[in-house]
Amino acid sequence: MSSHPPALTASGNRRDARKQHTRQQLMQAALTLVGQGRGFTSLSLREVTREIGVVPASFYRHFKDMDELGLALVEEGGVTLRRLLREARRSGFPPKDMLHNSVLVYKRYLEQNRLMFAFIVGERSGGSPVIRKAIRREEEHFVHEMAHDMRELGTVPGLSGQTIELICSLVVSTMLNAATDILDLPAGRQQDERELVEHFVQQLRLIFLGARLWREPG
Repeated sequence: MSSHPPALTASGNRRDARKQHTRQQLMQAALTLVGQGRGFTSLSLREVTREIGVVPASFYRHFKDMDELGLALVEEGGVTLRRLLREARRSGFPPKDMLHNSVLVYKRYLEQNRLMFAFIVGERSGGSPVIRKAIRREEEHFVHEMAHDMRELGTVPGLSGQTIELICSLVVSTMLNAATDILDLPAGRQQDERELVEHFVQQLRLIFLGARLWREPG
């Protein structure tokens, strides 16, 4: 039997829900400002709190500083995308279709989360060293998960774990480099969209073609 009266428990749940809602609002406010052309590292917590109409002191109930807010954004974006791509890889499609399906999943996620990826692309090569390091860690998670799935699926038999990790690193770098092209694609340009997707798929196919021809040293 619970030691807390039902009314007290319900009140606590409401407080937790409000706190989580405010946390998400702060994260979205930072992304909105980035989407207006601001660099994340140039943002102040006062600007972020002003965006959602709360006092600056309330920021510290959720994050100790702007770097911690940025880390939360990196984690949220990375976890969701890794799950979607993992599902695409394990969908049972033939390898050729699996590549195309994974590209479409990635493209759709970017389009639905433009502000998040504008933030990640911008911070990947500049900005806060703390956030840059977190993005690199997310890339490593992508690489390790993809390498694990490739070994299980037997995508490139006969290659060492180290070589498979190298292949996956090339794939992840190609994906992140393609993000800007995907985000910059004008709406309604279906032919351009098809060409971009096909070009992206061909890049990935070339990586896997080279992997199949690769011979381990020694």
